[in-house]
Amino acid sequence: MSLPLVAPVFPAGKEPLPPGISDEEREAYLQAKKYQNYMTMGMESCVAKTIIAGGGGFAIGAFFSLMSSSFAYEDPLLRQNLSTQQKAREIFKEMGRGMYKSGKGFGKVGALFAGIECVIESYRAKNDMVNPVAAGFVAGGILARNSGPKAVVGGGLAFAAFSAAIDLFLRRETSDDD
Repeated sequence: MSLPLVAPVFPAGKEPLPPGISDEEREAYLQAKKYQNYMTMGMESCVAKTIIAGGGGFAIGAFFSLMSSSFAYEDPLLRQNLSTQQKAREIFKEMGRGMYKSGKGFGKVGALFAGIECVIESYRAKNDMVNPVAAGFVAGGILARNSGPKAVVGGGLAFAAFSAAIDLFLRRETSDDD
């Protein structure tokens, strides 16, 4: 007997299936739903966000270094006594060291900012402009910690302003004039 205006109650695992899914496909559907829930939980965790931001920062930093190494000035007299193969090997090693150094810096900044922002967002339970600004201030201060108190405040303010500008740009309303 169904009551009007009352949602039906089904036992777990026996809920009605979406249209187009047969009873034979129920197990596969439930398994896919379980893995989807695991992925969602993982992407909502601060650890996963920090690792992804660090890896993405490393990749972007390495790519920027690779692109900028094509503009590097090469002294023709520096390696004049090496063969062409040895010169190429030395240049590629130098490019690799530069890519690693730049990638490490970008990855550190990305992981630091994303981790701090996620912790602040989790603590406040809000997703607004305060989170990136506060995370930018803290991250900028941490990055400038070895340069003295004035640099900590200045780095924090600069990183907070940059974070606010980027977040305002990403949160803007786009026009519907497509």
